[in-house]
Amino acid sequence: EGGMRVPFIAAWAKPKSGHSVQEKLPIARGAYQKQVGTINDLFPTILNLTGVEAPASHAVDGRDLKPLLTGEPIPSHEEAFLMHYPHRHRSKYFTSLRLGDWKLIYHYFPEKNPANRRYELFNLANDRSESNNLADEKPKQLRRMVQEMKARMEAQNAKYPVGSNGQSLKPQMPE
Repeated sequence: EGGMRVPFIAAWAKPKSGHSVQEKLPIARGAYQKQVGTINDLFPTILNLTGVEAPASHAVDGRDLKPLLTGEPIPSHEEAFLMHYPHRHRSKYFTSLRLGDWKLIYHYFPEKNPANRRYELFNLANDRSESNNLADEKPKQLRRMVQEMKARMEAQNAKYPVGSNGQSLKPQMPE
């Protein structure tokens, strides 16, 4: 759930000239890549590197990191990450969306959230430790983030937690 960018170091353990896989993915030596990648990006990167197709029934959520690993920026690489837990996990039943420097955490059961809040909104550029919830101070940004989260979840046919009345708990827009 942390908003900090966690470093990812990529290198070939034993660089070897003429190695076919290393030639397919020449990891840039000493390069620093600012664009965000996620754990979801490793699967398509490995598939593309090995030339293996994902099973038709298996959804591939990430993007190939090859350009980033070789030191090239990807202009179309969206700085976004949706993480959805419609089941029991950590602070219980939450969805988080990161868009650029902004991060929203939506709690389906606010009373189970240690902060006792439905919405948490952070500007990660200014608050890497996620200690200053801006949900009340930035209502327009909060609404934009919740709307984007809802749209992304609907596009993925997301499953939602179920309330005590047996109904699905779809995200609520802030008032």
